[in-house]
Amino acid sequence: MNSFYGIEELKEIGFKEIGDNVLISRKSSIYGAKNISIGNNVRIDDFSILSGNISIGNYVHISAGVMIFAGQAGVVLEDFVGVSSRTAIYAVTDDYSGEALTNPMVPDEYRNIIGGKVILKKHALIGTGCTILPDVTVGEGASVGSMSLINKNIEDFTINVGIPAKFIKKRNNKMLLLEKQLIDE
Repeated sequence: MNSFYGIEELKEIGFKEIGDNVLISRKSSIYGAKNISIGNNVRIDDFSILSGNISIGNYVHISAGVMIFAGQAGVVLEDFVGVSSRTAIYAVTDDYSGEALTNPMVPDEYRNIIGGKVILKKHALIGTGCTILPDVTVGEGASVGSMSLINKNIEDFTINVGIPAKFIKKRNNKMLLLEKQLIDE
């Protein structure tokens, strides 16, 4: 048996949309597949969790142990995005201020759920062990180093690291030429 689902099995899962050449590990967990769209040439590795309104573009890699909690707010991974292992993406989270109760076992009227769409623009690259909080956009061609906390927007074609993530330097945009070569083949 292959470690990735077959084409017919992927169709049976009930995704909103599913493209060609999609590899999803049998060891991943998918919640609410009817709210998840997946483009072409996508790979989702072992122990990843996808939950909520998620849109995944083309040529995307979600590495082992990545958790995407999109809720109703949603998470968008545009084309050529890479998300490294053990990264957690939250489009929704509980209010930790103490003004409300927390966790999904508490009735909603006692909770204050904070949410906002998370967008990883084309060619964004997220290093291992990062945490991305709600209502954040990682710009086109931006990269974020390992173990960073992304709690605010990241500018296009920049390299960022730290807790919280901070601008280090500009990032080369040669990948745009390589993308054109690949697409024009």
